[in-house]
Amino acid sequence: MDCLFCAIVAGDIPSTKVYEDELTYAFMDISPASEGHLVVVPKRHSKDILEIGADDLNAVLLTGQRLARRVTEVLGADGVNLLNNRGEHAWQTVFHFHLHVIPRYADKSRDRLQLPWIPEPGDLDQIKATGAKLALG
Repeated sequence: MDCLFCAIVAGDIPSTKVYEDELTYAFMDISPASEGHLVVVPKRHSKDILEIGADDLNAVLLTGQRLARRVTEVLGADGVNLLNNRGEHAWQTVFHFHLHVIPRYADKSRDRLQLPWIPEPGDLDQIKATGAKLALG
């Protein structure tokens, strides 16, 4: 398998590790959107959100929460985005499930991330019809 994040977890590619436990590994993103941008990965390879097992997903989310708290307390982040991209058309570039922990700052010299869409009201009938198709149970 030729996976960048598996190689990072294995120590074959250097990273700036900030946290590691039995199931997860967290490191600094080398193309950060903001000061303190981190990536959390499961140690076991899974391609994306549809493939990852529940235990690994839970562990990644808990590590992400822990690091969100840490960037808020230590770096003074004014907010935090947790971001996962699934699939090429959703901007996934490394096909090993990962969660970005992106600190957000009022001071834009520390934060270059911009909202990827302009929120505006949608067609309520279409929203209801799509919601009905997606409803579970």
